[in-house]
Amino acid sequence: MKIADRYNKALERFAEEMPWPETELHYDNPFQLLVAVILSAQCTDKRINMVTPELFRAFPTPQKLAEAEPHEVYEYIKSVTYPNNKTKAIIGMAKALVGRFGGTVPDNIDDLTSLPGVGRKTANVILAVVYGKAAMAVDTHVFRVSERLGLTTNSKTPLTTERALMRHIPADQVPKAHHWLILHGRYICKARKPECKDCYLTDICRYYQRQAKAAKAKDATSTAKKSKSAENVD
Repeated sequence: MKIADRYNKALERFAEEMPWPETELHYDNPFQLLVAVILSAQCTDKRINMVTPELFRAFPTPQKLAEAEPHEVYEYIKSVTYPNNKTKAIIGMAKALVGRFGGTVPDNIDDLTSLPGVGRKTANVILAVVYGKAAMAVDTHVFRVSERLGLTTNSKTPLTTERALMRHIPADQVPKAHHWLILHGRYICKARKPECKDCYLTDICRYYQRQAKAAKAKDATSTAKKSKSAENVD
């Protein structure tokens, strides 16, 4: 299958199955989403949504968070992964946000990634979700699903995957495609046990086709061995 056809069919199916995809993180404004995304690194959105309501009530603005003591913030996020590092990160981010941007979340990659705790993936989430820009955030789900489907081939880094996806996905579909790939990876194309039986992309999925081919070859070998064994008995 040509790469263009694979992309076109995948995007068409995603659009049919998930016409209005969106982030599962809960937030009311760009600042809250930025905090939530930083906290979500190597942690589930479900866990983050459990801790952010109280965190945002205590520190509703960048100014309040910038003035907070680490031990105060830590108490609200101690159940997430790497709470000490993330405490430092979100306080540092808030201080930079207030000091350099007047508390307004930037709308460009360079300014966003200049903030403490904000890497390229986090910045792209903000650009896509908040500002609707053609930005592809590559997390483990996007990286895995893209490679399995065949949207990328032997991609070694998130940046390589990002660039490949951006070359083939129309700009107006990129924000949705970001969510499509994440949600598909989270609920169907899981890391350890992909739910291929529930997948609507198996006919264009390189991973599924390879697995099916390997299973067929294994069955054929097993059948041949059984036949030979039966002949020896006769």
